[in-house]
Amino acid sequence: MILLGHASTHAGPWAEKFDPPPAGLVGLVTDLVERLGAPGAGLAVALENLFPPIPSEVILPLAGFTAGQGRMNLFAAIVWTTIGSVVGAMALYAVGVALGRDRIRAIAARLPLIKLSDVDRTEAWFARHGGKAVFFGRMIPIFRSLISIPAGVERMPFATFLLYTTLGSLIWNTAFVMAGYALGENWRSVEPYVGTFQNAVIAVCALAVGFFVVSRLAGRRRSRSARDAEPVPSTPGPYGPGARVEPSGLPGADRPAHAVRGRLYGTVADSIVRSQQSTRFRAEGP
Repeated sequence: MILLGHASTHAGPWAEKFDPPPAGLVGLVTDLVERLGAPGAGLAVALENLFPPIPSEVILPLAGFTAGQGRMNLFAAIVWTTIGSVVGAMALYAVGVALGRDRIRAIAARLPLIKLSDVDRTEAWFARHGGKAVFFGRMIPIFRSLISIPAGVERMPFATFLLYTTLGSLIWNTAFVMAGYALGENWRSVEPYVGTFQNAVIAVCALAVGFFVVSRLAGRRRSRSARDAEPVPSTPGPYGPGARVEPSGLPGADRPAHAVRGRLYGTVADSIVRSQQSTRFRAEGP
């Protein structure tokens, strides 16, 4: 407990070597770390889980650098940042629980190009690999926060969620805190590498979404073409077998069902017409 509480509340000589930005998100998190020490780093990481624009690649190496300057205990920095990660993940897990499967399925049913079968497959995959998804997701930018929501939606056992979240967060946080500790005043050099990793993740996600949209649209087009190419079932016309129609020039007159004034040809049709004419002639008389 002494280690966890060992933190500086004022900059002292450290401020002469590091002057945090006065504004913006980076300025906010560096100010939290400067003023509150390890608990401030944990609070900043918790906020980073809830508001992804806050950069963890700044918070964690900064905490390591601060520990290297003797202004914070290294072990406390790792523990407090991991606690912050878990607290933020728990809040998003609660959001997923509040949303629930039924509401997610209702939303998916209204989305274009999305089928409920897609949701079913996703749920089946998460049921099999949810633990690994949460564990590795805690070490992937963007997914670090988002992975907690489907875990809540699917009601992953909370103890399991807590275990994998803690382990994944501990590995991620330790790596970056130690990087800042080792790099010292060059701790900011970590940020470009993480930014490149994050951009790669965004690019892969964009490609995956693009492939999904294109393949789904192509599938719909193929289904529509297949329906249009299906032969129309032949049904007997109103004039009997063997009848054909001479178009009369009226719209739709080339089809037996619409050839009101067309002339009928064909063995059976001719017999019907001649019979009707003969009956009418006898009824009228000479």
